[in-house]
Amino acid sequence: MYKLHGKVKSRALRPLWLLEELALPFEFHQAAPRSPEALAVSPLGKIPVLITDDGPLFDSVAMMTMLADREGRFTHPAGSYLRGKQDALTNTINETFDAVLWDYAKHSFVLPEAHRVPAVKDSLRWQFDQYARVMADLLGEGPCLMGADPVIPDFLLAHCCGWAMGLKFDLPDGLRSHMNRMRARPAFRRALAHD
Repeated sequence: MYKLHGKVKSRALRPLWLLEELALPFEFHQAAPRSPEALAVSPLGKIPVLITDDGPLFDSVAMMTMLADREGRFTHPAGSYLRGKQDALTNTINETFDAVLWDYAKHSFVLPEAHRVPAVKDSLRWQFDQYARVMADLLGEGPCLMGADPVIPDFLLAHCCGWAMGLKFDLPDGLRSHMNRMRARPAFRRALAHD
């Protein structure tokens, strides 16, 4: 049985959501970053941590990818063109959305106050806006990034858009609609209920 350590209001929501989508048996253990609970399962005290029968995983996107691959759902077969396209979207969202949002959070409350650079936040908002427009164009009219059914980057994008909304970033209508569709899924509601 999988054991996921983290907090719902963190990147742990990503694998938690996918575990619910896949209806896999798992245990969820509340653990804040750098807490004794997190340090017990993660050398750096970072969350999320997914404990598998084979060992721990420490990255939310790696967790989602492994779970989807094992179950053959919400993904395309490894080595296929569609998987390459899927992985490109996943990496793009990580590089453009997740990285910008994390930098914004670090300079808002994560870093010690003496190391925060508030002036960088305007630049990060501008970057996010540019990337959001491009992603909205990539999404187009489709309900999901690669067609009618969601794949890993759809879950990642919806999580990042929710994070952005929490930080009061603007979202183009297409991204807001995508996020709302994804978050209307019953598995998302079940994942939130672990809080």
